[in-house]
Amino acid sequence: MNALDFLYLPIAVVTAPWWATKKRSGWKERFGHVPNLGAPAEAKRGRIQLHAVSVGEVAALRHLVPLLLEEAEVVVSATTDTGIKRANELYGLLPGCTVVRYPLDFSRSTARFLDAVAPDVVGLVELEVWPNFVRECSDRKIPVCVINGRLSERSAGGYRRIRGFFSRTMGRLRWAAVQEEAYAKRFIELGVPTERCKVTGSMKWDAAKIEDHVQGAAELGSELGIDPSRPLIVAGSTGPDEEALLHEACPPGVQLLCAPRKPERFNEAAAALGDGLIRRTQRRIGPVKSDRFLLDTIGELRKAYALATVVVVGRSFGALYGSDPIEPVALGKPVVIGRSVSDFATVVSAFVGSGGIVQADSQTLAGVLADLLANPERCRAMAEAGQRCILGQQGASERHARLLLGELNPSVRSGKPGHKRASGK
Repeated sequence: MNALDFLYLPIAVVTAPWWATKKRSGWKERFGHVPNLGAPAEAKRGRIQLHAVSVGEVAALRHLVPLLLEEAEVVVSATTDTGIKRANELYGLLPGCTVVRYPLDFSRSTARFLDAVAPDVVGLVELEVWPNFVRECSDRKIPVCVINGRLSERSAGGYRRIRGFFSRTMGRLRWAAVQEEAYAKRFIELGVPTERCKVTGSMKWDAAKIEDHVQGAAELGSELGIDPSRPLIVAGSTGPDEEALLHEACPPGVQLLCAPRKPERFNEAAAALGDGLIRRTQRRIGPVKSDRFLLDTIGELRKAYALATVVVVGRSFGALYGSDPIEPVALGKPVVIGRSVSDFATVVSAFVGSGGIVQADSQTLAGVLADLLANPERCRAMAEAGQRCILGQQGASERHARLLLGELNPSVRSGKPGHKRASGK
């Protein structure tokens, strides 16, 4: 154990009651017990680990992983159960790609994990920089890089309070490839040397799949009882109080489907949507007429977006910090979002500037929705403008792939000085 472990232990004890209320799996893996991967296949130049915390970061790798697999083995690690599930869905069957759970940042857990996975390069998606893991990689001469780096002003404020402690970890990074200049300045302020910070754009634009048909969407609508001949508002990733706001703002005769961001809010959202609500998980016997629907499942939001006449992106009308609007825009939908979008300010700004999205607040939402539903031509123009905006922003995945592959040394298969390659014994 090291000094940092002794700091983590009281935090673990204090937060134990909170953890006990959360359903978590994979505890053995969280302490570094993952399958020993041995050495990379002889045809590959080495092994690259990409660490993504949860679903959003995992999805952002959709275009990058295949690019890297052309020359290297790839290990995708995730922290949350939903992140692991999504990583397995997207990458688990790709030849040369392995999905594992990222360990807790205890020194022994990280060492055990690195013994088994033995990466030659590590790419941390957005920011997920943990001190013991980075230090252990540094001791093994494994370059650690941030890819798709993002650091909001709100998050930066928290890190500034521990800058004296955190700057040493940031200084160990080989480089940080970040989404925009504002993020670069914050990374540099927190300890990344200026010459190691690069602006490469956001890979989330590359992960956007522009299409007008989603497999399973029609079946979802039929099973819920949605009337395809009438307009439908789909509100995705909704937060507290937003279902009630949408229920009131929805024009008469228009159908509304809400998909809360967090499963623990499903019952609260159901209560806000009034009597006659149809929930995705409830069994219906015979046809039921309703204008209100609740998507109380995980993994079906894209199908719901495909059914929409208009999409509202949630967690943006209250005290939260927004949700990612790229997916519904890529599907060719006119999108409305609130003004609390600090976590996605750059993305929203790009869409607003191109005319591909419209912002509203709780007072103007009803009028904006009514106007869009009454103007199909405006909706069509918004959808086209939004998709053009996405296409114009793409290319970051290729830039990240070149940077990561550039860190691989042709001699990695014979082992680098200080680099511990697992023997498999």
